[in-house]
Amino acid sequence: MEDQKSNDVIDPSLEVQQDELYKKGFLYAMRNLDKYNTTVSKEIVAGITTFLTMSYIIVVNPGILSDGAGMSFAGVLTATVLVSALSSILMGLYANLPFALAPGMGINAFFAFTLVKFGGVPWQTALGAVFISGLIFILLSLFKVRRLIVEAIPLSLRRAIAGGIGLFIAFIGFQNAGFIKHNPITCVSFGGFSPQVILFIVGLIFTVLLIIFKVKGALLIGIIFTTIISIPVGRCPMTENLKELVLFNGSLFTMPDFTSVFLKMDLKAAFTFGMIAPIFTFLFTDLFDSLSTFVGISQVANMLDAKGQPRNVGKALLVDAISTTISGISGTSSGTTYIESAAGVEEGGRTGLTAIVVGLLFLPFMFISNVAAAIPSYATAPALIVVGVYMMGGVKNIKFSDFEEGFPAFLGLILIPLTYSITQGIIWGFLAYTIIKMVRGKFKDIHWMMYVISGFSILALIFMN
Repeated sequence: MEDQKSNDVIDPSLEVQQDELYKKGFLYAMRNLDKYNTTVSKEIVAGITTFLTMSYIIVVNPGILSDGAGMSFAGVLTATVLVSALSSILMGLYANLPFALAPGMGINAFFAFTLVKFGGVPWQTALGAVFISGLIFILLSLFKVRRLIVEAIPLSLRRAIAGGIGLFIAFIGFQNAGFIKHNPITCVSFGGFSPQVILFIVGLIFTVLLIIFKVKGALLIGIIFTTIISIPVGRCPMTENLKELVLFNGSLFTMPDFTSVFLKMDLKAAFTFGMIAPIFTFLFTDLFDSLSTFVGISQVANMLDAKGQPRNVGKALLVDAISTTISGISGTSSGTTYIESAAGVEEGGRTGLTAIVVGLLFLPFMFISNVAAAIPSYATAPALIVVGVYMMGGVKNIKFSDFEEGFPAFLGLILIPLTYSITQGIIWGFLAYTIIKMVRGKFKDIHWMMYVISGFSILALIFMN
């Protein structure tokens, strides 16, 4: 990476040429793959690799939304596949980037548990909030306000929020497995060595070993492995459809469910004062997640422009915004760009063909909802925990020794899992940062947009209470 950076400084004209190359679009790229230092075979392999690393979402997302929000598993699976396929293909065709999209981890937990299960908001209303946040995303992307907002938020807070969401996701995973349970005295405690917990531990160890040995599709393989080993001990919840499959009386495939959650969003209920805070959370969580992903993957692929910004970031942000809008319509939580796209980039993916391959690979899984529904929640729990580990990566770069930066970051990091609310972590982190800087008289250190964000944070607290 150091050599690449030095080359960028020595020959800025090369960066300009590369910027123009990516602006020429997908069709030009398909006719001139050699100029992008890639081939059709590389792009296909990269697409398969990315798909394998993120395909766990096909099972995990419906599981979270069905368990937490009471939504139809088959309906959410259909929506998950639809959003993932359409968004990824659009990213390839419009932005010509090797980034894949799907309903985001973390924001689906906020949707299912914070908003619906414990917040008492009907899932139809929550879908309406997702749709509205998508429309706001589009406006912010078109007018380039979205990038301005993210630039205003300190890097330490961005890293802390990502880490807090990672802890939240892992916490949910341990709960789903029964490894952690409610305790009236200590709030939570160890759940004991039940057969379910033992199977979870075996599955987690197996999944982690696959990752250590760099096995592609480790999370999906881990889910399948844990499900299979639970069958002989009678711990796999055999649904009626799966029983029919075992007895060879049923079909392996089922038709997609377009009736349970598709077009079920309640826009009228979402357009109320009480939904400002959830919409605010959908907006900023997806905002941070997508932009940090763009920057991270672009650095890995050396796809930064002369100013250090990801190439075609404007188009990429717009696709991400459209993905969220499609999610509300289809019946799932917000779609976003996946950090797992880095796996495909490492395999040589450099153009939109990689993303298109990912999108096409999602489509067949729309027809296996009866098989996917038989997978127990403790089998998907290892995937949640591993994703939580990935999201903690940036925390090591937070300067906790500097309390002006470290204390607000710590609040954002710790309050998300402890309050079981992404909103609370984000709000208190923002407010702490702004207040500390103001008291210290460091007004110039605060971006003017940060004052606006802090104002909205206060309003969000008022509306939530």
